[in-house]
Amino acid sequence: MSRNRPKLPLPLAELRVCKSEGDISFRARRAWPHSGRALLERSLMRRREFLSLVAASGLRPLPGAAPRKPNIIVIVADDQGYGETSAQGCKDIPTPNIDSIARNGVRFTNGYVSCPVCSPTRAGLMTGRYQQRFGHEFNPGPANAAVEEFGLPLTETPMPARLKPLGYATGMVGKWHLGYKPEYHPNKRGFDEFFGFLGGAHSYVDALQDPANPILRGMERVNEKEYLTDAFAREAVTFIDRHKSQPFFLYLSFNAVHAPLQSIERYLARFANITDQRRRTFAAMTAAMDDAVGQVLKKLRDSRLEDDTLIFYVSDNGGPTLSTSSQNGPLRGYKGQVLEGGIRVPFFMQWKSRLRGGQVFNHPVIALDILPTAVAAAGGAPAANWDGVDLEPYVTGKKPGAPHEALYWRFGEQWAIRKGDWKLLSMAGGQTELYNLAADIGESKNAAAENPAKLKELQAAYDAWNARNVAPRWGRPDRRRARQQKAGRKKR
Repeated sequence: MSRNRPKLPLPLAELRVCKSEGDISFRARRAWPHSGRALLERSLMRRREFLSLVAASGLRPLPGAAPRKPNIIVIVADDQGYGETSAQGCKDIPTPNIDSIARNGVRFTNGYVSCPVCSPTRAGLMTGRYQQRFGHEFNPGPANAAVEEFGLPLTETPMPARLKPLGYATGMVGKWHLGYKPEYHPNKRGFDEFFGFLGGAHSYVDALQDPANPILRGMERVNEKEYLTDAFAREAVTFIDRHKSQPFFLYLSFNAVHAPLQSIERYLARFANITDQRRRTFAAMTAAMDDAVGQVLKKLRDSRLEDDTLIFYVSDNGGPTLSTSSQNGPLRGYKGQVLEGGIRVPFFMQWKSRLRGGQVFNHPVIALDILPTAVAAAGGAPAANWDGVDLEPYVTGKKPGAPHEALYWRFGEQWAIRKGDWKLLSMAGGQTELYNLAADIGESKNAAAENPAKLKELQAAYDAWNARNVAPRWGRPDRRRARQQKAGRKKR
């Protein structure tokens, strides 16, 4: 009786989902006898069992089904100058994996951070707001929770806390530098998982060197044995592996290439041709970080996640050229200054399923834009108080022109504004300097005297922006230490 009846189960390629919520009917593409079709129409399977079969088969969702949200990875280098990747013109240190993010996506030639030093930049990046709005203008100070009370204000909502309600697993690997007390810990600010350290710098080869700033897994101290950049690569890859079945946000915050200059023979051997020992060690540290980025990208490819992962790569400030031999390309200045060398950095973005590769975007952007772009990609709504914007419509051409009318900086006595090609700045001495960056990227010719109207325009715009800021909640750590030492001498 059953000679004409198809045998079950059919190949998964023959399955279709009925529109009813819980039921499945099996239909063959070829015409079957009526009795066979009737039997097939009556064959039901529980929804959970069917979905597991579909997931195992790799079938795409039917039209109308909600697509999986993109994974989001934000990679931050530490103290890497504008000219320290091959994509930005570096000749002696190849960075093929970092460069691939630019090659497969977008290179922002005018990519900025909101401060020329570490912690304030990270505060801006994590919140999408100029950190001067909430007083996080300087680094918090020594990595010691017993004496250091400052950190990213608890009134601010950082990126992981924005993405968790949107269905994301959230993990951080690396340098935090946004507070040391328990209430500032990454696990208290939206990260499900944390591996790294809380301070601003760390030994790469001795996890126990600084007892006040230990390597932590969550809240627990870890005696890490690997070269620290390698350990961060390992932890990033395993985080992806654990969460590849759901949307995830990974904040991979290297301490490379921040001092101390330390590497291991495996990386130093690649640069035997560099005779300057500082530069050779710096090159080896950069190579280790590039290898780590490569491991992350390979894990995404192997897991078939790369196309649907939004990736940002940025440095937290310009290179400290005097202390680490880093290079800021054609830019004047270095870390700690609002000159271009302190605030313009490598800034790349990749999202293969949405963005055309090989793009060069010349309008100014800033690290404050990373959070709004990530939240929009995750399906969230923008907050009214964000200073950053979603970059995706500008990069894809949906919105013409520049993402920002102007960008602003304030770092103690230094300040700057960039509006179009013009930049007005004041260093600690108080003299204003005006540059047309399109003609003078190296800020070598002060054009203030010849352009009084432009100077007045930019000064007024900066003053209006600055009027909405608050005073720093704490002072510069070096000056605080000096005051404390002076007070101690007076007591004696």
